[in-house]
Amino acid sequence: HAMDSKVGEVLLYYCYCEVKDPEKLCAWQKALCQHLHLTGKVRVASEGINGTVGGSKVATSLYIEVMLSQPLFKDILCQEDFKSSAGGAHCFPDLRVGVFKEIVPMGIDPKIVSYKETGIHLSPQEFHREVEQYLSQASQGQSDTILLDCRNFYESKIGHFQGCLAPDIRKFSYFPSYVDENLELFKDKRVLMYCTGGIRCERGSAYLRSKAVCREVYQLKGGIHKYLEEFPDGFYRGKLFVFDDRYAICSNEDIISACRYCGTLWDQYKLCSSQHCRQLVLTCPSCCNKGLTACCPVCQEKELKVTSRASGQTLKEECECTWRRPRVPIEHVSQRTLDTGK
Repeated sequence: HAMDSKVGEVLLYYCYCEVKDPEKLCAWQKALCQHLHLTGKVRVASEGINGTVGGSKVATSLYIEVMLSQPLFKDILCQEDFKSSAGGAHCFPDLRVGVFKEIVPMGIDPKIVSYKETGIHLSPQEFHREVEQYLSQASQGQSDTILLDCRNFYESKIGHFQGCLAPDIRKFSYFPSYVDENLELFKDKRVLMYCTGGIRCERGSAYLRSKAVCREVYQLKGGIHKYLEEFPDGFYRGKLFVFDDRYAICSNEDIISACRYCGTLWDQYKLCSSQHCRQLVLTCPSCCNKGLTACCPVCQEKELKVTSRASGQTLKEECECTWRRPRVPIEHVSQRTLDTGK
């Protein structure tokens, strides 16, 4: 039946707006997605809605139509705000719709730092020109600009803009502390920030601006998603990480990351094979075949122990990967060399 066909798409969108009754919006949203056989995740809050859903082309276009006619979003959300990629309902294990405090989990009360205080939005074309200028200045060692990736390290590892600063953080909720710990770095700088679809920049730029140290804060409207539609061979190299079972979508043949074990070029993530670990690992087919399927030696060991242990005992999600990483890295400005080469 047309709504269940494999050739579908995944939609990514968000809308900041005042929601008087989040519970009611949540129930409506859930019913709508179920009716259209859509799977995925939708976050509802008093500050708006954020969703990524998958289904058939018939279902996703109906979904957009209904969303655009919903009085709450009517004058704010538009067709352009939906980013789509090839996929379908099979990209998500199920449908989750819930009410949260924030539609993107930065961990800062929206009343304290509001999406209304964002940076200046740049279209993909404007952003492209800015990055071009930044790269040519940076190569002469005289840039007053920081190209900032607001995503997590495992996202930027497999794809990022050339010459960017990509914080080594595991969750977006560490981003505010990252800014706090590295305020010197941002002093008097023009900051160009980007993320997957634009939503993390909405709150991230507001947070950065609240510190009043930057000269200017700009953000890429529609995120990497929209940029790649216009510039598949632009300044973004590698794959785009997505939060579903696909892990990544590709706009060119570039591979910029390596297998954790043998160092060969590889950028396809797998979930660590150790039962209680949620870390992702880059391990190439030949290393996989050798049984190297965990994120680190600690997990590889743990996996062997767990299989021989009575089930029912849960192990904490901790290993070398989580111990070794400082929660919030401190950048050493002077030593920072920019990788601006292709």
